[in-house]
Amino acid sequence: MAKQLSVASLTVLHAVASGTSHGFDIIDATDLPGGTVYPALSRLERDGLVVSDWEDVSIAREEGRPPRRYYAVTSFGLTTLNSALARLHALKPVRSRRPSPAR
Repeated sequence: MAKQLSVASLTVLHAVASGTSHGFDIIDATDLPGGTVYPALSRLERDGLVVSDWEDVSIAREEGRPPRRYYAVTSFGLTTLNSALARLHALKPVRSRRPSPAR
């Protein structure tokens, strides 16, 4: 069964599925704050929609920075993402309606 996602989690999952793989790049790709992205990534990983792995420390040291945690979408995550996107695309625009007369 497909998991229901918040808009923020859906946005983060979409970024990861599109090839954005580590925190700061996901923040840039989504325009969401880190305080939204990192908890969303934790929930997505907990729920089996993404997996993560730390890069080798020697690579980070060579580049003079802390090690990065890289995320990848799982097959369940891709199925869940595509299902959520299909539901969103099925929504139709709503035109402004006149308010009902007060009774």
